[in-house]
Amino acid sequence: MIQENIRDLVTYGLVTGLVEPEDEIYTTNRLLELLELDEYPFDFGTEAAKSVKEADIVAKLPEILKEMMDYAVEKGIMKEDGIVYRDLFDTKIMSCLVGRPGEIIRKFRQEYEKSPEAATDFFYKFSQDTDYIRRYRVCRDEKWIAPTKYGDLDITINLSKPEKDPKAIAAAKLAKQSGYPKCLLCVENEGYAGRVNHPARQNHRIMPITINDSRWGFQYSPYVYYNEHCIVFNSQHTPMKIEHNTFVKLFDFVKQFPHYILGSNADLPIVGGSILSHDHFQGGRYEFPMAKAEVERTFSVKGFEDVKAGIVNWPMSVIRIWGEDTDRLIALADVILDAWRGYSDEASFVFAKTDGEPHNTITPIARKRGDYYELDLVLRNNITTEEHPLGVFHPHAKLHHIKKENIGLIEVMGLAVLPARLKSEMAALEEAILTGADIRADETLSKHADWVEEFLPRYGEVNAQNIHSIIQKEIGLVFMEVLEDAGVYKRNAAGQAGFDRFVESLNS
Repeated sequence: MIQENIRDLVTYGLVTGLVEPEDEIYTTNRLLELLELDEYPFDFGTEAAKSVKEADIVAKLPEILKEMMDYAVEKGIMKEDGIVYRDLFDTKIMSCLVGRPGEIIRKFRQEYEKSPEAATDFFYKFSQDTDYIRRYRVCRDEKWIAPTKYGDLDITINLSKPEKDPKAIAAAKLAKQSGYPKCLLCVENEGYAGRVNHPARQNHRIMPITINDSRWGFQYSPYVYYNEHCIVFNSQHTPMKIEHNTFVKLFDFVKQFPHYILGSNADLPIVGGSILSHDHFQGGRYEFPMAKAEVERTFSVKGFEDVKAGIVNWPMSVIRIWGEDTDRLIALADVILDAWRGYSDEASFVFAKTDGEPHNTITPIARKRGDYYELDLVLRNNITTEEHPLGVFHPHAKLHHIKKENIGLIEVMGLAVLPARLKSEMAALEEAILTGADIRADETLSKHADWVEEFLPRYGEVNAQNIHSIIQKEIGLVFMEVLEDAGVYKRNAAGQAGFDRFVESLNS
């Protein structure tokens, strides 16, 4: 019975805390209205919910929502079926359980009075309970750790973004283009019903925060590539820009939430993120591999002898500065950024500009470690050539069979976010290797053939017990090469000499 689904969903709300006991009848009636029902045969009262274990009802949520949507399709309440339309409708269902923004903001602030950790614990759980973060999809992601000479790298094959069905793709092409909300990061997404070419966000809430004396929003990524993956974004739709205020904003946030790191994508194409049109940062409660990497040689900058600085042992070109005074860190970061923006070194193929187009920028990451604040400044350059049309400091063509996309903030810090296609391709590749099939003759797998021929001779016996771990290890080594390609100064004598020349220029 659909009414049983409604009862179970309201119970879910009561058990998770989304629905107050006083709101049980109100929430039930909202769901009856949504599903065009007039009758409800069950008694009200929250006693039954008290005996339900939260883990059990949370595990049951996908089934409850599926049965409700099956009913909506059958009765014509949902006009179309398919993953996109179901995502739109189940978000509408869940919105019946979610309090208004002001209510959630008050709870967040009440928790913050206890501690910053209490506030984020509340908000992260809330964002999962509302199904804004779809737990049942996120858990599908494949994750493993890959040892390399730079330390362990984190690898994930992202499976939480659903593949659109052909009907929805066709409908999206025909849909009227709307300028509202302007992008996926705009505050106007909060409570938005969505459309076939824009996700529903009725179950989404944004916490307002103040950084650098301006209003910003704090939310979690629905795809959570790592623990408590958050997004901090300007309340105004304004473009990304790495500048003095960027460093101020990063530390303003870290001071308010010292258990979180926060970083920014670079502000130029190729080396920047996927949304350069809206100023935003990403962070979370997670120690990335790059944060674990140690400084291999230190240096000082004239006038900033009180600030510690060094070059990090990392495949990309990273300067780490640290100290107790964030104003001094920001001042030194300004010096490094300004120097890098205008720096050229033909011997290292570093050109600040070509034909008037700027190439140099920085990917910055801020964190607090003990009593010290740290700022990692990753040197980036987006120059292209005929040989490397996607970027000289971008994954080179031989690695595109694994990773072709831009290397943004998350990858820079040592977490590979790999495309979903790799799950099926790697399973097929393992089978082909074990059976001795002709990989080059396979239309899907042929792009991996050179790679397999390169790494397979390094292993004595390859069998069903070790093939999966071999493939995972080799993917990790490919990602290491991806980061080395993206590094401006290569990890060889000539490359590091070039890095030292830039550091020396800071004192000239």
